[in-house]
Order: sequence, then structure tokens, then C-alpha cells
Amino acid sequence: MDFNFDEITDRRNTHSIKWDANPSADLLPLWIADMDFKSAPAILEALQKRLHHGIFGYTETPPLFYNAITNWWSKRYNFKVEKEWLVPVPGVIMALSAAIESLSKKGDKIILQSPVYNHFYMSILNSGREILENKLLYNNGNYAIDFEDLAQKASQPDVKLMIISNPHNPVGKVWSREELQKIGDICLQNNVIVISDEIHADLVFGENVHIPFASLGEIYSTNSVTLGSPSKSFNLAGLQVGYFFSQNNTLKTAVDSSLKLMGMELLNLFAIEALIAAYEESEQWLDALKVYIYQNYLLLKEFIEKHLPTVKVIPLESTYLVWLDCSAIAKSSDELAKQLLDEQQLWINSGTMYGSGGEGFIRINIATSAKVLQSGLERLKKGLS
Repeated sequence: MDFNFDEITDRRNTHSIKWDANPSADLLPLWIADMDFKSAPAILEALQKRLHHGIFGYTETPPLFYNAITNWWSKRYNFKVEKEWLVPVPGVIMALSAAIESLSKKGDKIILQSPVYNHFYMSILNSGREILENKLLYNNGNYAIDFEDLAQKASQPDVKLMIISNPHNPVGKVWSREELQKIGDICLQNNVIVISDEIHADLVFGENVHIPFASLGEIYSTNSVTLGSPSKSFNLAGLQVGYFFSQNNTLKTAVDSSLKLMGMELLNLFAIEALIAAYEESEQWLDALKVYIYQNYLLLKEFIEKHLPTVKVIPLESTYLVWLDCSAIAKSSDELAKQLLDEQQLWINSGTMYGSGGEGFIRINIATSAKVLQSGLERLKKGLS
């Protein structure tokens, strides 16, 4: 089946954060992490069917929901997630906040690997915990983990949690089994619980392979909580659908109790239908999407190498968020982002959103039609030349 990812759908005046948060008619937003593609046909059909039923009362999460998740992880990642480990949630950030609240106390420290997803910082600080940055090592376009620094920081007695982005947003890195196991070993040695955000797991390219942290073995699985969702890979962020799982029933129950305390027990009925249709009927669409996104990455890479040679494109192993090294330009990340927005009406993300390791970088979202991306690249060229 062919899917038309070149189709341009007008998202203005739809209450889209991406397109409507700035009222400028000439704005081109390539920032927040949602896609400009319509979701998979099977998902749209499932939602239309549910809509036509016409009654939207309280809805339980059916066995099909859990089966869809366990089948997906088994099929895509060769990892068996037991139904008993799973808890549905209205988005991974809610699960992350609940995990922080239930598995640590105010004043405790939590390790992050900067530069990393900005909402990790927000969740930690809003909960009254402290951040310890285990900065990723950057060398000529490649990122690696500073294990010596990680071991030193994890050994501090008030460090209780480590949050990892697996695969990594914003640097687009897919962590290897060996890297994840080293993280796991250090955390086990220091009684630090791992929270693994795997929301971008489905968007891995080429020969890279996503390794679920919990798949490393039972000792790692029982010392971790994994966050998952089809929202990035199937463009469902507005439906607020996700889940977490842990083989450790004590951890699972603690996080679940925090969610229930906040009244997060029930999912939106459309979210339930969308997840089932995504995982059970939309794999072919996802595989086609990945091909299209990677072609967009190659388009961006070729354009920048030709027209902006001082900018380095960090290799995209996963996600649809390209990380650009602009450190050769004599301006801060914030200055570059503001200049692009003010002068070119191009909205991208400043690297400093993602911690101290993000200075000198910008992030650009390529999950849009090639035509729209090309227009964005032309604006980038004018703004950075």
C-alpha cells in the first residue's frame, strides 16, 4: 500500500500548539515534536467508527489494549512484556512525574544525560528534586556516555533515580546493549533506579536496533521503569495515550498509586482505540513513514553540507529531530533561534532548552512534507549565512 506523505494538510486554526502558538501568517514551525502527517488510515478508521457510535461514557481499558502492547514489543523488539507489568497512562510525562514523586523524596538528586529532553528538567524541578547532569561526551559529531562521571555521580548517597532517553532526544542516538548495560550496572551498584523513556523506540533507522532497557535481563528489569507510547511514531500526541511497565511489582504499584492519587486512572476512549489500531494494524504505515523521514534527513544533510558548511549535522540514528552543531557561528543558541524566528519566521528549538550540553546547537523537526522542509532549509540558509 502506498501512503502519501507529500500531502500538505493545513494545520492552522486547529488549536495546534505547533502552528497556532505564534499567530504570524508566514510562520514555518519546525520545532515541537509532532508530525505534519495524517495518522495511519487504520487509526483514522478506528476513531471514526468509535465516533459514529455516538456515546462517550466512562470507558474501561480492554484486554485488547494490553495485548496490542505486548504483541508490539514482542514483534518489534523481541522482548516479552507481561500484561501484569503494564499500567495505561494519559502520556509519558504524567508517568514520569508520578515515578519521580513515588520513587524519590524532595531534595533527592536525579541524574540526567545532558543535552536531553527539556521536560525531564521541568518534571524534576517542579517536584522539588535536584538535577545532576551527566553530560554526554561530544567529539566531532559523535556522542558517547561519560561513564567515569556517571559512576562518581551515582555514588552520591542522595541520588535515587536516573532518567535515560532511549533512543536519545535530541541528539538522535541509539544506545547499544553494552552502553545500556554499563548504565544498568552503575545504577545497580549504587541503588539508583532507572527510568527509561522509550517513546522514540519505533523511529530507529538503518542498521541501528533499539534495545529496551528492561530486555537486558531480570536484574536490570526489576530495577527500572519503562515509559512507552505510540504518540511519536503514529502522531497521536493530542490523544494523550501511553503506558509504563515494570517487572518489579513494588515499583509498579508505587508509580500507579501516585497516578491514581492524581485521578489518572482512566484513558480517553479515543486514545484506547488509537493505540490498538496503531499497534495491531499500522505497522506497514510506520515502516513507510520511516523511509520518508530518513529521506528528509538526507535532503537536509545534503543541503547543509552544500550551503552551510560551517554547520555540522549530527548523524540521525533515531527520532525525526535533527541536532545541528552551530558552534562555529559566533552567536549563542538562543540568539540564533531568535534571529531565525524574527528575521526568517522559522521556528526551531534552541539547544539550551536541553541543558548545559545544548549550547551551540539547535534542533529541527523534519517530520513534514519534503516541500515544507525544503522551504524551511532555505530560510535556515538565509538566517545563518
